[in-house]
Amino acid sequence: MASRGKTAGLVTVLEQGDAGFERAFERLCRRQQARDESVDKVVRKILETVRERGDAEVIALTRKLDGAALDALEVERDEWDAGVAKVAAADRAALGKAAMRVREFHKKRIPASWEVREEGGAYMGQRVRPLARVGIYVPGGKASYPSTVIMNAVPASVVEVPEIVMATPPERDGRVPPAVLMAARVAGVHRVFKMGGAQAIAALAYGTESVPRVDKIVGPGNAYVQHAKRLVFGEVAIDSEAGPTEVLVVADKSATPAWVAADLLSQAEHEEDASAILITHVRALVTRVKEQLERQLRDLARGKIAREALRRRGVIVVARDLDASFELANRYAPEHLAIASDAAETLLKRVANAGTVFLGHYTPVAVGDYLAGPNHVLPTGGTARFFSPLGVDDFLKRTAFVRFEPPKLRELGSDVIRLANLEGLPGHGASVEFRLAKIRRARREREAAREAEIEL
Repeated sequence: MASRGKTAGLVTVLEQGDAGFERAFERLCRRQQARDESVDKVVRKILETVRERGDAEVIALTRKLDGAALDALEVERDEWDAGVAKVAAADRAALGKAAMRVREFHKKRIPASWEVREEGGAYMGQRVRPLARVGIYVPGGKASYPSTVIMNAVPASVVEVPEIVMATPPERDGRVPPAVLMAARVAGVHRVFKMGGAQAIAALAYGTESVPRVDKIVGPGNAYVQHAKRLVFGEVAIDSEAGPTEVLVVADKSATPAWVAADLLSQAEHEEDASAILITHVRALVTRVKEQLERQLRDLARGKIAREALRRRGVIVVARDLDASFELANRYAPEHLAIASDAAETLLKRVANAGTVFLGHYTPVAVGDYLAGPNHVLPTGGTARFFSPLGVDDFLKRTAFVRFEPPKLRELGSDVIRLANLEGLPGHGASVEFRLAKIRRARREREAAREAEIEL
């Protein structure tokens, strides 16, 4: 077998143990996208002009890039209400149920403020409170994403961020899709702006005449959006950079080939750069999954996109055994990890790196995309090794506090001075020594006063 695997057919097949496998699999794992200098040049110019010209530049870019002629950027209340009214009752109910389930999931882990008092007069702790204003970016273009509204806004709403601002590109008629407006309503969004791309990130980061400056920007987007987020970091906080979506399925002999293929296609249909990977030690499964991929693609509405994604980043890995399957999956650190096995819950303990794990045969990734409860904003590109799903923590800040009374400073001050001298920072030690001198002086004065009373 060639080091790059068998590429005949729809997907590449790599077999563990073959010559060149390690190199090919490592290349698969190192999937961070190269940064395009042309994108950088365009984004920097957009950021600069929006910062200088504000609303006028955002409106001009919206006309140029999205084909929408706008008089104002913000969705007014009447327009918002009208959009919501267009959503079918059943769709409203589904969006409401999704928001409710995501809300209940995130409410289970809200960090609390805490404090502690120590003997000798030490008082310390942390105050946890929400950010004052956050911006969520919801992409448009190839599809409408009300689920992204819910996943980004609900955790911020749960911790009661005072102002949640949403940016999303308008359609050519200048309107925001009704389902997106409905999702914003049930998710707790306070204001909606019709703007997309790098210009939306600039407006949120710097503020304009109508768009308020936010403290943090979260949400997925194309290369221009992600690069803009990277460049404004420091002006505002951002979540982790979102790359193309990815799914990795670990399957054993109990897996159903048609279901495995459907899970791979459910992510491949997002975009041409999506990654869809199957790792299995069951050789018979490989051929049957490949057959199912071809069969299901024929009837898939977004089949052209999915087929291109599989051609670029579709891989089936034949592992030595089940243990090796999980070793390889942990190296890849996928955004979505599906365990297609009767023993999925037992096998969960073998997972070290993944955004979200989908257990068993009746838990397709799609339930997590929409309403299971866990967030679908997940680390991509292997960053699940050190990043976590979006959650309430992303919309909170912690402020520590500490107070020492004289007895506690007398107890620990000499150690502070020693550590300061160890680092060659005598000024740090001096700030303690001045106070210790006063404490010692006060102590001597009290002792002298007591001796005088005794003599009397």
